Amino acid sequence: MEAELIAELRRRIPPHPLVRLGPGDDAAVLRLAEVDDCAVTVDLLTDGVDFRLAEVGPRRAGRKALAANLSDLAAMAARPLAAVVAVALPRRDGLRLGVELFEGMLPLAEQFSVAIAGGDTNSWDGPLAVSITLLGAVTPRGPLRRGGARPGDRILVTGMLGGSILGHHLDFTPRVDEALLLAERYELHAGIDISDGLSVDLGHLVEESGCGAVLDLDAVPVTAAAEELARRLDDGSTALDHALDDGEDFELILAVPPAEARRIVAEHPLDVPISDVGEFVAEPGLWQTDRAGGRRKLIPRGWQHEFD
Repeated sequence: MEAELIAELRRRIPPHPLVRLGPGDDAAVLRLAEVDDCAVTVDLLTDGVDFRLAEVGPRRAGRKALAANLSDLAAMAARPLAAVVAVALPRRDGLRLGVELFEGMLPLAEQFSVAIAGGDTNSWDGPLAVSITLLGAVTPRGPLRRGGARPGDRILVTGMLGGSILGHHLDFTPRVDEALLLAERYELHAGIDISDGLSVDLGHLVEESGCGAVLDLDAVPVTAAAEELARRLDDGSTALDHALDDGEDFELILAVPPAEARRIVAEHPLDVPISDVGEFVAEPGLWQTDRAGGRRKLIPRGWQHEFD
């Protein structure tokens, strides 16, 4: 029953200094007096699209749902504050599923000091669906937007890319701390997280910025998982193809002035790799180059939801 689930969640969700009134009323009440600008993001994840519940279990699914939202705030260099969670639970075994779903979220919420402030529960005959709305505080430097890249800026990416379907898409750590540190110490012009694939998300960034980008294929950091996936599939795809197009790496693409990019790479301030993989240019579009020489078009092939 819904009432039983809500009662169980209220027992499990810890108190948080931002929450004046939490789960149990018609709306939550948050204390946000020190926040001048609030970033708001929402993600909807569904069984069969973003995860296969029967294979991964509700805890990993719940963790991914919150982590994907946190990655959106990381892309804007915003500090996470509070989340409200709406779930549509299958009628069969819904109580256990709902409790375990939240158990997967709570350690990550604690790690990033996120208050689970409330939400909504529903039951139906369809698959599990989880929608999280996350609030964040914009730093004094303002939000890091997609639309700020300038010709001459370098393209920096955090972490390693490709092969996320082998496990990383469920267990990744959103780059919140890394984004906040970089935004505090360095000049950043634009940012986006890699949810749909390096090629597609770089395309989103240049479209919003009104410029183009040349990607150095030899510099793209490729995971061992991308190598393994290429071997398993044996379909002619390469590890680099997976690094460019797989999606759900949840790393960051940043547009950084050249001198600042050199300083970041030299100082290496993060606990994860950060790589210079190309340059933003005035000519619109996406381009690729490698040690073989020559610049040619780069066709984005990442993930996109499709509709009739």
